[in-house]
Amino acid sequence: MAEKDTEMSFWDHLEALRGTLFRSVAAVGLLSIVFLCIPESLFKVVLWPTQGDFILYSALRLPFEMSLINVDISAQFFVHLKVSILCGLVLAFPYIVYEIWKFIAPALYDHEKKAVRGGFLISSGLFYLGVAVGYFVVLPVCLMFFMNYTVSDAIANTISLNSYMSLFVSMVFLIGLLFEFPTVILVLSAMGIVSRGHLRKYRKYAFVVVLILSAFITPSDPFSMFVLAIPLYGLYEFSILICKKETPEPQEEEEEETA
Repeated sequence: MAEKDTEMSFWDHLEALRGTLFRSVAAVGLLSIVFLCIPESLFKVVLWPTQGDFILYSALRLPFEMSLINVDISAQFFVHLKVSILCGLVLAFPYIVYEIWKFIAPALYDHEKKAVRGGFLISSGLFYLGVAVGYFVVLPVCLMFFMNYTVSDAIANTISLNSYMSLFVSMVFLIGLLFEFPTVILVLSAMGIVSRGHLRKYRKYAFVVVLILSAFITPSDPFSMFVLAIPLYGLYEFSILICKKETPEPQEEEEEETA
């Protein structure tokens, strides 16, 4: 039977956790400072979905253009700060995952480490895939829908910077986090908590949960909700494929009664 690494005391675990948090925060902080120093390049990427030459609009040959306004005297400074921290977190994500792996690895058995390591290896790829789906697909689709939707020609859509950034964060960063679902399933499967049979059994409930999550993240309209729900449910089906098959539980031996 595989044995865990040398036992650590509570204070050893606390010290290891402190180091993990410190190094992760330091990495995010250093990258955030870099983004703070390049505002024009940073916002050229962040605001690209508002421009008519964005890749999705060009590919679909759809005319689109929107302009943003600022109605708060301090909004541009704090938006720059928040976006820099967010981008620092996104760029530092693989390193943060590595630090988390180093922290939990000593608590795992050898057979668990192999499977959990695989989950951590694919986690960064899934996160960046989610960020890409949110940035290149879901966000621009939502922008097109809402900018072209009016209840009256007398009402013009004038979008504030804070409103756009709120949509940007929910469409890009949160979707990236949701794409970590297969990683969580792979880890839980390696630990024997969930199996392929469990996921298949709760398919219909998973679809409802996916719709609820999509409605929570996207603006409250059916169109953008389904645009996000489709890839999220695809992740659930992908999780079934990578999940371990259910192993039959050992039959309990009947105890012989002693006279």
